[in-house]
Amino acid sequence: MWAELEDLRRQLDSAAGELAAVRVARGDSSADDEHDPDGSTLSSDWSRISGLAAALGERRAGVERALERIDSGTYGACARCGRPIGRARLGARPAADLCIECAREMSR
Repeated sequence: MWAELEDLRRQLDSAAGELAAVRVARGDSSADDEHDPDGSTLSSDWSRISGLAAALGERRAGVERALERIDSGTYGACARCGRPIGRARLGARPAADLCIECAREMSR
């Protein structure tokens, strides 16, 4: 999970750089992206990149919480019901903090 956390940090740094570049371009009065029929607009780029950054931030927070659960000895136990989280679920989503049953109930 440490490798995943480091990868997420790199991706977040990259997204932050892209957002900074879009912010600069949006402030440039000569950037007329709204009339380029072949390219994306700065507004759509901003929306896409900020959405990606938010999703990456949520994933990073989940991995950090999972690492805290490892340290505290509670990793693998459902945060809601206390039952074990299945190996298949943890294999697919190592940062999962809910068993599959609780995750299904929470998503309804």
